[in-house]
Amino acid sequence: MTKLSRSFILGSSILALAACGPDEIASPGTGGNITINNPPATPAPTPTPTSAMVTPANGCPTISDAQGLTDEGTITGPEGQWRVCATPLRFNTSSTLPQIPGLLYRLPGEVNVGTDGGAAPDASDGRSDTNVTLTIEPGVIVYASGSSFLNVTRGNAINAVGTQSQPIVFTSRDNILGLNSNDSSGQWGGIVLSGRAQVTDCVAPGATPGTVGCERQVEGAVSPSFFGGATNTDSSGTMRFVQIRYSGFVLSGDNELQSLTTGGIGSGTILSDIQSVNSSDDGVEFFGGVVNIKRLIVAGAEDDSIDTDTGVKANMQFVIAAQRNGVGDAIIEADSSNGLEDQTPRQNTTIANATFIQRRTGDQVVRIRGGADYGLYNTLVWDASTGGTPCLRIDGQETIRAANAGLDDVGGPRFNSVAFQCATNFRNGSDGVTLAQAEGFVDAGAGNNKAYLNTLVSGYLGGTNETNFGTIFNVTSLGSFFEANTFIGAVSPANNWTQGWTCDSSAVSFGNNTGACTSIPVFN
Repeated sequence: MTKLSRSFILGSSILALAACGPDEIASPGTGGNITINNPPATPAPTPTPTSAMVTPANGCPTISDAQGLTDEGTITGPEGQWRVCATPLRFNTSSTLPQIPGLLYRLPGEVNVGTDGGAAPDASDGRSDTNVTLTIEPGVIVYASGSSFLNVTRGNAINAVGTQSQPIVFTSRDNILGLNSNDSSGQWGGIVLSGRAQVTDCVAPGATPGTVGCERQVEGAVSPSFFGGATNTDSSGTMRFVQIRYSGFVLSGDNELQSLTTGGIGSGTILSDIQSVNSSDDGVEFFGGVVNIKRLIVAGAEDDSIDTDTGVKANMQFVIAAQRNGVGDAIIEADSSNGLEDQTPRQNTTIANATFIQRRTGDQVVRIRGGADYGLYNTLVWDASTGGTPCLRIDGQETIRAANAGLDDVGGPRFNSVAFQCATNFRNGSDGVTLAQAEGFVDAGAGNNKAYLNTLVSGYLGGTNETNFGTIFNVTSLGSFFEANTFIGAVSPANNWTQGWTCDSSAVSFGNNTGACTSIPVFN
């Protein structure tokens, strides 16, 4: 059985704003009867009467890694007192972090899973894989502070598989202490998955993109740590039913991490049911490789909600991206304009069944540039800001040109069954791309609505207009990854996948599943 404790918000933390460029891994950015212009205010967490507060576990468990866990005593927060067990800085042996009542795990710095096995899986580059897997059990809570982050290196894997009733929570020390408010962010690094699939924008001069000679570096790593290679079926493991809260620590200058960063991961990596909360940089950023993810929530990111870059081939379905009021940049940023636009593999990102909620007055909700190929299907794009933000901007002639197999280019952006709800749907882009041209790509698609009025319930759940949209694109025609459905937006009332494992924030609330994101769930 799951027990949940709630706490008062005791204070607030810093707001860290940072913008990141393409060369960094750490950013390396009508009709109806119900219209809700903002989500309901997140209620102040209040203590739930309970017979006992959290009491600390007696000690730290023994794990397989010879370095073991370090017992650091206890830490006290609104939920009670916890035993703190610090992980080693590098897992050299496959190990499991078990869920034990009254126990938290702490990342004491840059924590690496295994040692980088290089760009090739066969030791042809002189490095053999260490084949380390870090397993994290359902209900485990891991915290960190400052520049600490978790990096899964090439040839190694994470197995962080929570459940709908007991998600895995990665969060900050301030969250444990009960110091966070709805605007807290940037309190630790985040999670980096480093794989050996193809990337572009190579760090080595003269390297050929998409080959084992083309690598990129994980910025902020204590020792050089790279990603990239030529194995597109590579696996960095599995993450399911995971919350990542208050991440995005600024390491230096424009070098910062986000909740989840992937670098060159392959199609063998399994990602689903992941919630990013209040990242001070992008919510998630995917650099190269092959990314397949379902049921993704990005809440309150302070830069771009979903940033895709350096030749990634990405498929996403059932995506909620919602900003906090007045905070954030674009919901979607696809690639960058940096003179390397025609390197291959070329980015090709496909998103189906998304709900994008923009609340900061800015340049655009969706920005596609740098020659990226991009497709949106069965999606709601909504500007809920007070100042009016255009829905769509397209930059660069290379982004709108015709398909060319020799350039790994499938043609201009694709839009089918997309609902646009912005005071101004389109704006001019750079390099002579006009708003009329952007609108032309929408008009060329099927079932799009440029004068939409949403009927979202509770700020995220599809209502009458979303479940009876009219023309619904058959997303199974896009590939076997995509599931057939009959609605637009991320969540249908008939299948509310947000329930059980999520936390509630000022950006989007799901109904008190594990409580407010500012409090810590207690799993027994």
